[in-house]
Amino acid sequence: MISALILAGTRPGDDPLAGTEGKPHKALIEIQDTPLLERVVRALRAAGMDRIGVSCDEGPVAELARALRCEVMPTGNGPSDSASIAFNAFGAPLLVTTVDHALLRPEWVRELIEGTPADSDLSVALAKREDIETAMPGSQRTYLRFADGAWSGCNLFYLQTFRAAAALKAWRLVEKDRKRPWRLVSRLGLAVLVSYSLGRLGLGDGIGRLGRRLGIKASLVRVTDGLAAVDVDKPRDLEDIRNFLARTAI
Repeated sequence: MISALILAGTRPGDDPLAGTEGKPHKALIEIQDTPLLERVVRALRAAGMDRIGVSCDEGPVAELARALRCEVMPTGNGPSDSASIAFNAFGAPLLVTTVDHALLRPEWVRELIEGTPADSDLSVALAKREDIETAMPGSQRTYLRFADGAWSGCNLFYLQTFRAAAALKAWRLVEKDRKRPWRLVSRLGLAVLVSYSLGRLGLGDGIGRLGRRLGIKASLVRVTDGLAAVDVDKPRDLEDIRNFLARTAI
């Protein structure tokens, strides 16, 4: 049985996006009259996730999580600590996503799980820039530029074996450098940094090398639908998603 975790912790200080929507937390922002947390839970259940944890503080988000038949998990000092707490409780395999994944679809979850090699301990879902721009033209994403193209994260991680715990320990450093790929690559050594600087390092290779440095096998899984990389970070994202849903039957 595969469990799932939704990261819905409170960031230090008030969330400006939640404030503009008149909500105490981003998880409670409504799109088409449905809170973000409920949208994500529905997608995970449709993907076959029976046991779902929500990492959040006590309060209205926890109350909604329980109403949705989810397990409330304590938060840690940031996403990596929160994921570690849930991983210790749920075990492997565990799918991890975020509460602002407003467009999450069950087929993306299955694509990540089914696309993860059997011998991988951990996999990360990413989408290519051309797929994102085709799916939602004008969406403002942060891209990692490597020899095999420009990629953006999809906030979907699959911890397939217990050895993936080693990656959670390094998550804080990866998260810190996620918008500066050269800093991340530099942790892999001079030879890899030179390869990246010369435009010869693919992102899949970089993830594999980082995994080996941690003593695990890590894999990149390309999600073919660029919408998988569109989350709710700022007001423009919320506007884009609402306009997109108004034009479609999703």
